[in-house]
Amino acid sequence: MAPIHDVTVWAESLDQLLECKTGQLVFEDFLRTEYSEENLLFWRACERYKKITSEAERTEAAKRIYTEFVQVDALRQINIDCATREGIRENLSEPGPDCFDRAQRLIYSLMENDCYPRFLKSEIYQALLEQQ
Repeated sequence: MAPIHDVTVWAESLDQLLECKTGQLVFEDFLRTEYSEENLLFWRACERYKKITSEAERTEAAKRIYTEFVQVDALRQINIDCATREGIRENLSEPGPDCFDRAQRLIYSLMENDCYPRFLKSEIYQALLEQQ
C-alpha cells in the first residue's frame, strides 16, 4: 500500500499518479471497472517502447502494440482518430522511437480530462484516503 503522502499527491495531477507504481495499479483497477484499462495499458506500452534502442526490437514491439491497441478491431482498441491510426500503420515497416507519440498524447489527454477526474471521485480512491 502506498504511504498517505503518495495517495494525497495523486490528486495533484495525472503525472503524479502515473509516477507512482502503486498509483498506476490502483488507477488500472479503477479503469477496469469502467472497461477502459486499455488506455493505461497503451500508455505504459508506449513508455516502454520509447526506451527500446534496437531497431529489430523496436519493429517487433511496434507491431505488437499496433496489433493489441491500434488496429481496428484490436482486442484492446484505443479511441484515436483515423488519421493517427493510419499514420501509425504506415510507419510500421520502419517505426521510429516517436511512432506512437501522437496517439500516446491523445490517450493521455483522454485519461487526464475524462478518466482521471472520475478516479479522484471514485470509491476506490476515496477509500484509500479514508484509510489513512
